[in-house]
Amino acid sequence: MKQLITGIILILISSYAFGQRQETVYLDKGNTTSNYYIIIYPDQLPWKGYLFLVPSFGETPEVVLLQTDLPKRAAQNGVLTIIPVFKTGVLSLGIDRATQESFEEIMNDVKGKHQLQDLKLFLGGFSIGGACVIKYAQSLNEKPFGTKPVAVFAIDPPLDFERFYNSALRDIRLSVNTAASQENVYMKGRIEELMSGNPSETLSNYHKISPYSFSDTTQNAVKRLMNTPLRIYSEPDISWWIEERGADFSSMNVLDCSAMINELNRLGNEKATLIVTENKGFRKLQNSKHPHSWSIVDDEDLIRWLLQQ
Repeated sequence: MKQLITGIILILISSYAFGQRQETVYLDKGNTTSNYYIIIYPDQLPWKGYLFLVPSFGETPEVVLLQTDLPKRAAQNGVLTIIPVFKTGVLSLGIDRATQESFEEIMNDVKGKHQLQDLKLFLGGFSIGGACVIKYAQSLNEKPFGTKPVAVFAIDPPLDFERFYNSALRDIRLSVNTAASQENVYMKGRIEELMSGNPSETLSNYHKISPYSFSDTTQNAVKRLMNTPLRIYSEPDISWWIEERGADFSSMNVLDCSAMINELNRLGNEKATLIVTENKGFRKLQNSKHPHSWSIVDDEDLIRWLLQQ
């Protein structure tokens, strides 16, 4: 409770300092833990666009506002920013049908309350949130009508859930003399549930549901982003991962990110870019170094890029 109160006070102080108005909107008035969004309004009219910014696994919009200034910086630059929690809650894997449908519902709610039809749509997210927005962008690009994203960005997202599953399985196997990471044990089970089995049993589901699949030679998912400006950020600090987590490149999301960008480039998307950073990963709330963090993004540079599209 003390941490929650401190967090709320910090958010209020931060909002006052940046001069923006923010609002929490609940789609289900009887539920304050999911199916809602925080909206941060720009300082002045006219607005230049609107950004859906999706948190990572287990992360609330309130925590996002404490970890990064990106939503407030975007609002300062005329971009209406929406940070959602879907019906499936903060522990959603982001790419499942129920979460994607909830994304659509929140999108429609925002568009119904504000005049956004002539504004640019931007999509962004961190970690699982990045996988979520890339999956959603792919679905929007497949629709013959409706709003298409002008630009998409993702911060160190897991994209290939076959690789994600196998890396979790490998960590469990290697943990013979030590306790296996409970996160990997949990994720193995969740991915099996999502995909209705492991890759050897239901590989077609991994190809169909994952935003990217290294082993899918049809490139179906990749081709849905052929004309979309895309930035993916990653900080592949291999020494940190080996020393702090006992992980290596096979367990790192940069494997998926680099492969997807490379395939898009080779298919002709010259606006798909992998941005690799160094020594920028830091988590404010934990006051600790971590390469898998919001902080690897240069906020001002990203906002300029978005508005140029």
